[in-house]
Amino acid sequence: MDIKLHYEEKGEGKPLILLHGNNEDGTYFVNQIESFSKFRWVIAVDTRGHGKSPRGKAPFTIRQFADDLKKFMDGMGIEKADILGFSDGGNIALMFAIKYPDMVDKLILNGANLDEKGVKPSAQVPVTLGYKFALKFAAKNKKARKNAEMLGLMVNDPNISEKSLSKVKAETLVIAGTNDLIKESETMRIHKGIAGSKLAIIEGDHFVAKKNPNEYNKIVESFLKEE
Repeated sequence: MDIKLHYEEKGEGKPLILLHGNNEDGTYFVNQIESFSKFRWVIAVDTRGHGKSPRGKAPFTIRQFADDLKKFMDGMGIEKADILGFSDGGNIALMFAIKYPDMVDKLILNGANLDEKGVKPSAQVPVTLGYKFALKFAAKNKKARKNAEMLGLMVNDPNISEKSLSKVKAETLVIAGTNDLIKESETMRIHKGIAGSKLAIIEGDHFVAKKNPNEYNKIVESFLKEE
């Protein structure tokens, strides 16, 4: 790997890797790390170009981030882990589970989507417009270039085919908020596409882990502790 990913860890035992959303970092899971570290080795990773992880020279794509995670786990000596991903982190986790199915035990997809059409127009249209605007100035302006890359993750990625969901072998929990910016039909498409997956709809918007942590943590903990 051309970079070293920043991470925070707490607890011991079976590894649980937390993957944050677009333009965020591992601190998004502040309400989860303490709770989950009581029974797991929790590792909150900053994705390439996010938080304290450097951008590097590799492509800025969901697929690259999944490959980064593979190399990160190899470097940490982790052969298999439970993985919880939120939003873009959910897309990374899903891509990782498709590409490296033997490295995932339990998979939690929170607010994930297969492509930009799975996002409600009220959320996606401003992102697409912002991306196009930033792209105009990206060649000459560093800030615009970074913005274009970040927004591009929500416009050009993840482009995961529904058919490829059959490659996921991990026990899976799909989570969404009652008023999520991900379309209900998209959440159901992922849930139905992954054989045997479970579904949890939690009161709140896209950011249920942060805004409704008690219910969120209870549901996730129950799933992780199931034999």
